[in-house]
Amino acid sequence: MDLRITGKKALITGGGSGIGWHTAQELLHEGVTVFLTDRDPEELARAADALDPAEGRVLHHAADVTRLEEIEALGAAVQEAIGDIDILVHAAGVTGAQGLFHEIDDDGWVDTLTTDLLGAVRITRQFLPALRRGGWGRLVFLTSEDAVQPYDDELPYCASKAGLLALSKGLSRTYAREGLLVNAVSPAFIRTPMTDAMMEKRSCSRRSAPSSSRSGRTSSSSAGASPRRSPPWSPSSARIGPRS
Repeated sequence: MDLRITGKKALITGGGSGIGWHTAQELLHEGVTVFLTDRDPEELARAADALDPAEGRVLHHAADVTRLEEIEALGAAVQEAIGDIDILVHAAGVTGAQGLFHEIDDDGWVDTLTTDLLGAVRITRQFLPALRRGGWGRLVFLTSEDAVQPYDDELPYCASKAGLLALSKGLSRTYAREGLLVNAVSPAFIRTPMTDAMMEKRSCSRRSAPSSSRSGRTSSSSAGASPRRSPPWSPSSARIGPRS
């Protein structure tokens, strides 16, 4: 398909795996220069290499969205490498604290909200000026169906995703008149390294194997196309990392 975005520049958080990585793949196919960020520098480098970059259109810089200084350093790295971005896809996040409500303490809530909600706020604040300057900006948050249909044992994650829905609506109402379009994508269960690890942990605790017959795959959730290259991970080596 032709999305008419050839020549645009995109930053993708959580770009080292899952939906973030496949989104980068599809944007490259549309002629976009992509800048990936994720927490683990080595995994991020492998992910960028697996995209088969051409003409220097894949760049990367590791950053943890829970650390404000790393977000600021990411902003400087992006600006130096490609200038103002046109597209921001925020796919970074974690499953976070799990258990029933009475089993999760303050630390579990704070850790999850800091990554999944405050991380999105900080990333948006850092790159909003660039998105506004161009008069043509696209901001996409990866949320979840859990925002409106919460699991009883993942309430911090679900609350964070509900917060992202409210954030996206508020930003859209504020900046649409400037040409900045804000959207939230809320997939159901998608197989990624993080969700594979999550389901493995859940199946062990419940002594039952998870069924994946109704789960989506990242190649279909990102743009409805089969991946052009194999992603740089395997379910057997998956860990709970950036939500994507």
